[in-house]
Amino acid sequence: MAWIARARGQRGTADRFATGPRPGGPRLLRHRAAITAFFAMDGFLFAGWVVRIPAIKAQTGAGPGALGLALLGVSVGAVAFMTVTGRLCRRYGSQAVTVVSGAVLALSILLPPFARSATALGLALLVFGAAYGSLNVAMNSAAVELIAALRRPVMPGFHAAFSLGGMLGAGLGGLVAGRLSPAAHLAALAVCGLATAAVAGRALLRTRKATAHAAPPPDRHPSEPSSSAAPSGPSSPSPSRGPGRARPGGGGAARRLVAVFGVIALCTAYGEGALADWGALHLSQDLAASPGLAAAGYAVFALAMTAGRLSGTAVVERFGPARTLAAGGATAAAGMLLGALAPTAWAACAGFAVAGLGLANIFPVAIARAGAAGGSDGVAVASTIGYGGMLLGPPAIGFLTEAWSLPVALTTIALLAAVAAVIAYATRGANRG
Repeated sequence: MAWIARARGQRGTADRFATGPRPGGPRLLRHRAAITAFFAMDGFLFAGWVVRIPAIKAQTGAGPGALGLALLGVSVGAVAFMTVTGRLCRRYGSQAVTVVSGAVLALSILLPPFARSATALGLALLVFGAAYGSLNVAMNSAAVELIAALRRPVMPGFHAAFSLGGMLGAGLGGLVAGRLSPAAHLAALAVCGLATAAVAGRALLRTRKATAHAAPPPDRHPSEPSSSAAPSGPSSPSPSRGPGRARPGGGGAARRLVAVFGVIALCTAYGEGALADWGALHLSQDLAASPGLAAAGYAVFALAMTAGRLSGTAVVERFGPARTLAAGGATAAAGMLLGALAPTAWAACAGFAVAGLGLANIFPVAIARAGAAGGSDGVAVASTIGYGGMLLGPPAIGFLTEAWSLPVALTTIALLAAVAAVIAYATRGANRG
C-alpha cells in the first residue's frame, strides 16, 4: 500500500533508538523515574477504587442495572477527554498535563464515597474517568518523548509499573476492606496520589528539558549532521516543538498508521477487559473450578502480563516492534484457544498465562508507535481506539454467551489477537525500528 511505503520513509522518534549513540545521564534517569511513578500511581489508584465497588454499591442501594450504568461513567469520561488531552499536550507540554491530570485523579477518587444514589455515583465517576483518561494520554505522550531521548523502547517498562501498581492497590485494598470505610480508604489513596503527583511532578517538570535537548530534531536521524546549533539559552523549547509533536508532512499516511496501531491496541484490550470480567466465571461455571482456583485464573493472567512487560524492553530491542507485535498476537491467540477450550481448569489457567505473556507488550508497543507517527495526538487517537476494545470486550462476551456459550465467546479473544498479529505483520515495513 502506498501509504505504508510513505510511512516507511519517515523516520519516527521511536525508530531512533535503533542507531546512533544512546544519551543517558542523571537527568534522563530522574525523568524516567518520575514518569514510572505516575504509571504506578495510575494503576494503584484505579485498583484501589475497583476493590471498593461492592461497598459503594451497598451504600447507594443501586441494583445491578443501575450500577452498570453508573460504572459506565468511568468509560464515558475517559473516552471524552482522551482526544482533548492530546491537544492540551501539544499546547502546554505532556509533562505539565501529566502532573495536573495526576493531581485531579487523586482528588476525584474522593467523590464516589459521597454518592448516595446511582445517578450521583455516575456523575462522580464521570469526573474520575475524565481524569483517568487524561492522565493515561498525557503520561504515555511523555513516555514517547523520553523514548526519543533515550533511543530505547522502554514503553513496556512503564506499563509494567502500571500493572505492579494495580496489583499493589488491589492487594492493599483487599486487606483494609474490612477495617476501613470506603471514605477513609479512598481518602488515604488520595493523599498517596497527591504526594506522588507533588514529588514526581516536580522532578518531571524540572527534567523535561533533558528530553527536548537529548532527542534528535524531528526531521533528522541521529547519524545525520546537524544543520543548526543546539539551543544555548536556558529556556526550553515550546511544547509545540518538542519531540512529542506530530511531524509535519506525515499527512494522511501518518494518520492511517496511527489508526492501524489503534486497531491493534483495540484487538488486545478487548481480551484484557473480557478476561477480567469473564475468566473466573468460565473456570467456575464451565470447568467446575473451586472459588480459589477460579480467582487464581485471572491472577496468573495478570502476573504473566506483568512479567512480560518487565522483559518487554529487551524483547523489543532484540526482535524489533513489528516482530514483537506479530509474535505477541500469535502467542495470545494460541493461549486463549487453550484457555477457552481446555477440558480442565488447570489447563485453562495455563492458557490464560500464555495469553497474558502474548498480550503483555502489544498495547504499550502499539501506543509508542502511534506516538512516533503522530505525537501526542497520535497517542490520544490510538488510546481512544484501544480503550474502546476494553469497553467492547465484556458486553460482547455477554451477548455471545447468550447466543452460544461462554467457551465459544472467549474464542473471540483469540480471534482478535490473531487479527492484531496479521495487521502487525502486514504493516511490518512501517514498524521498523
